[in-house]
Amino acid sequence: MSQNVDVAIIGAGTAGLTAFRHVRKMTSQVVVINANHYGTTCARVGCMPSKVLIEVAKTFSRKQHFADFGIDGSEQLTINRTQVMKYVRRLRDRFVGRVMQGVDKIGDKNIKGHARFVEPQVLEVNGERIHAHKIIIATGSRPIVPPEWRNLGNKLITSDELFELEQLPDSIAVIGLGVIGSEIGQALARLGVKVVGIDLLPTVGGISDPIINKVAIGGLSKDFEVWLETKAQLSEAPEGGIKVETDHGKSTTVEMVLASLGRRPNFDNLGLEEVFNLDFSNGFKDLVNPNTMQLGDFPVFVAGDVNSIRPILHEAADDGTIAGINAVQDSVKAFKRRVPLRIAFTEPQIVVVGASFAELQGEDIIIGERNFVMQGRTKVMARSYGHLRVYADRQSGCLLGSEMMVPEGEYLGHFLALAIENKMTVQDVLVTPFYHPTIMEGLDDALKAIAAQQTGALKEPVLRSHH
Repeated sequence: MSQNVDVAIIGAGTAGLTAFRHVRKMTSQVVVINANHYGTTCARVGCMPSKVLIEVAKTFSRKQHFADFGIDGSEQLTINRTQVMKYVRRLRDRFVGRVMQGVDKIGDKNIKGHARFVEPQVLEVNGERIHAHKIIIATGSRPIVPPEWRNLGNKLITSDELFELEQLPDSIAVIGLGVIGSEIGQALARLGVKVVGIDLLPTVGGISDPIINKVAIGGLSKDFEVWLETKAQLSEAPEGGIKVETDHGKSTTVEMVLASLGRRPNFDNLGLEEVFNLDFSNGFKDLVNPNTMQLGDFPVFVAGDVNSIRPILHEAADDGTIAGINAVQDSVKAFKRRVPLRIAFTEPQIVVVGASFAELQGEDIIIGERNFVMQGRTKVMARSYGHLRVYADRQSGCLLGSEMMVPEGEYLGHFLALAIENKMTVQDVLVTPFYHPTIMEGLDDALKAIAAQQTGALKEPVLRSHH
């Protein structure tokens, strides 16, 4: 048997569901093929349950300041880790339920099964051929687990299994301190789990600015041990648990290991190599146009985490929008992408917005910075730790990017993203009010530091005259 459709979408996550909504506006001849879980990675195992866990941990950790505040009894507060995980799952299930409302709207266009390419415009699903004018691949990603670690059984988990734990372990090694590892490692430590974090790189949280990285390492090290620039070797410990050894000679034994080594795109069973004359050894890297989502010149579009371009929810939704629109157009349109914005919900928050420090190497830039140890609002909040660095073009004064570890840095990140998107200069932004006392005043200080370094620039901002 076979059927003909205008568009076939493989995958029902954020990108796939978003693409479906756009395609459905233009044609009813669309199918969504999904082999695994329904519901997005974000809602099921990613950003939403992790933020619930982080919020609980942050709230509990505030007790260390109660005595200074004049609040007695903090030493009697305890954490019920079993109840914490029940709470995380309860909220997680609500988030997934909302996503499933979108899945339900697919209706009879939904096909449960595994899709495989037979030709560039032909898929085989459950023994049936589907001929599609356009195809969208939105199959997501999965956690990376080295093969040699898989014999550790349920003592080795990833973010996909973490939130299903009935009880948190007393000790855990977090291998990989990118955004997810840094967030989860700190949260677990604040919930009373003994944590050691290990990474092969000298950086944490996706930071490239060496000054911010040093601050971030210091911030995370307040809650758990951080071992960097070293490789972890795992083995069953004779007394039970997992023995963790590094090539720097450090070792520890833990109940569990969280592998946080990034995610691998789900495309290896689609039959791409047999159909397309392309090199997929690096996934879709350099094969997919990020402005059109098109795979080469084929009538195929690749959206969401599977393309590894910007594996973040709002970017996956944008991918789905672009792919969905282009899949029902006669000619492919290129779309301008948003200013890059990445946030790690550590305490303080790690934010990279616009061009990173690494991306600006070799450019003629000015850097303005502000330390938050003595910043007024953070002192009031008893959260006085962090550092902000802002990058601007030396000649024009245009803001280019920023890296930071700052309390409530998510708001500074969004503010700067808007300024960068609108090509605002330092002087343009300094005209805006910075209310006292707010965390935003730290940005005001960093921008003034840039203005003071500009040749011929005013040392202080001036109000624009009214004409």
